[in-house]
Amino acid sequence: MTSVFWSEIKEELLSGATKKGHPFRYFTLGTVGLDHMARLRTVVLRELTEEMDLLFYTDQRSKKIIHIKENSKVGMLFYHPEKLLQLKVEGLATVHTGSETYLRHREGIDPRGKRDYTTSKAPGSALEGQGPLDYLKEDDYFCVVEVTPFKIEYLRLSDPDHIRVRFSKDQGLWTGEFLVP
Repeated sequence: MTSVFWSEIKEELLSGATKKGHPFRYFTLGTVGLDHMARLRTVVLRELTEEMDLLFYTDQRSKKIIHIKENSKVGMLFYHPEKLLQLKVEGLATVHTGSETYLRHREGIDPRGKRDYTTSKAPGSALEGQGPLDYLKEDDYFCVVEVTPFKIEYLRLSDPDHIRVRFSKDQGLWTGEFLVP
């Protein structure tokens, strides 16, 4: 019975990764570093693999990478306002900086997009004013983050009853169970 919802999850996440304008294209990523403070930010879903891994890009010098290195457990939140559908994903993040995954994605980036990873200062660094940024000519700090989920919660707000399903991965197999919304 939960397989219908699992199929919908896969379809919506794949659309988020491949269709510009889809509500799941942008999602909230949560990390917790050694300071035990939850940090949230919006990132762009770049790929959904056959194994349900989710990939996004970032600058290697960003705080999110520091947090992931300190604690690889991350949370992801997706929301579709028209369908009143929310997905919560919990998983383990891996940072790719020289792997085949990294090279495949790096080659596919538009040159304008690649520029985002070439600032001379790290993201979040203080600036003197609002002036133009300095960019590196040769180097870049591009990396790919791959999240391997171990739990996905589906919540659809509907009338007369909301629907909530939790999918958990154990030894490579996903199982689903209905929850009280």
